[in-house]
Amino acid sequence: MPYPAGRHFLQIPGPTNVPDRVLRAISAPTIDHRGPDFAALTREVLAALKPVFGTSGPVVTYPSSGTGAWEAALVNTLSPGDRVLAFETGHFATLWRDLAGNLGLDVDFVPGDWRHGVDPSVVAERLAADPGIKAVCVVHNETSTGATSRIPEIRQAIDDAGHPALLLVDTVSSLGSVDYRHDEWGVDVTVSCSQKGLLLPPGLGFNAVSEKALRAAESATFPRAYWDWRPILAANERGFFPYTPPTNLLYGLRESLALHNEEGLANVFARHRRHGEATRAAVRAWGLEVLCLDEREHSPVLTAVLVPEEHDADKIRALILDRFNMSLGTGLGRLAGRVFRIGHLGHFNDVSLAGTLSGVQMGLSLAGVPVDPGGVNAALRVLENT
Repeated sequence: MPYPAGRHFLQIPGPTNVPDRVLRAISAPTIDHRGPDFAALTREVLAALKPVFGTSGPVVTYPSSGTGAWEAALVNTLSPGDRVLAFETGHFATLWRDLAGNLGLDVDFVPGDWRHGVDPSVVAERLAADPGIKAVCVVHNETSTGATSRIPEIRQAIDDAGHPALLLVDTVSSLGSVDYRHDEWGVDVTVSCSQKGLLLPPGLGFNAVSEKALRAAESATFPRAYWDWRPILAANERGFFPYTPPTNLLYGLRESLALHNEEGLANVFARHRRHGEATRAAVRAWGLEVLCLDEREHSPVLTAVLVPEEHDADKIRALILDRFNMSLGTGLGRLAGRVFRIGHLGHFNDVSLAGTLSGVQMGLSLAGVPVDPGGVNAALRVLENT
């Protein structure tokens, strides 16, 4: 295979393209993580993180993946044998369920079709039937399906039921790209990580924590050491961490947060909504089907596309990679071979989206999938008019 000219199009829904400014920031010399310059960096970064989460409370930062942040949310607030309510919205919701079960939690896992987000009315029904549920676990943006659950409505369902359960929300693929409000929406623990909307490589995990969650941590009995919020929050007050921190990723985080501030969070969210709308316009014009069925739940950061049954989505992806040097997301779990996922998040603009959709359209045509060639033009019209 000849060397592919130009930059690789990384159009998976994370890890995403890292901006050059962030890469340069990460490459700066490492400093003493016990010194005053590092303490200033820590305070600056932790303060700048809060608006992205929509919180005035603490954001616990770990050298970890999102999976680590999942575990931290559970072990700091719950005890072995506690009952939690979770929902099968897709592959990552299922993995979080598995992790909770492996820890020894009793998970009431509501089955789903992988084409919808969480139904708030089902939240209300399950809570009314079980006053012993300790936490509700929701994936905000299900990366495997492109369905975004309606967190304010879920919070309202919990409140209407008068239930004391904690609300734990995974924002791994939505934070920094989709409007999210930890405090306003009454979330108790928001879980996230660095490699998607925050424009960084993998390696940082986060828990934004409410006062109610901090109180729950006082009585939680899971053994915890590395994931324990308490020593981290205590050290953060002085600008430090109770372990060797990922100094260079924190440099990058400071720069990525500066990029968000320069564009303005409201503009970041609007840009992602436009790109989601334009991508769905292309898919429909091609004559294909968007996996997510509820218009209210369409993801601004990725679109999962169903291919006709006689075609293999992974073969289409392989052809596009070979011919156009572009990576698309694979179908995960029960969706393997049935969908491909177009990531349109992070460091991304209108021309980038137009190039992405052009590559997809050419690849579909070369793979023998019958598509209307007006798909890209349908997307361009959305971009021109919004």
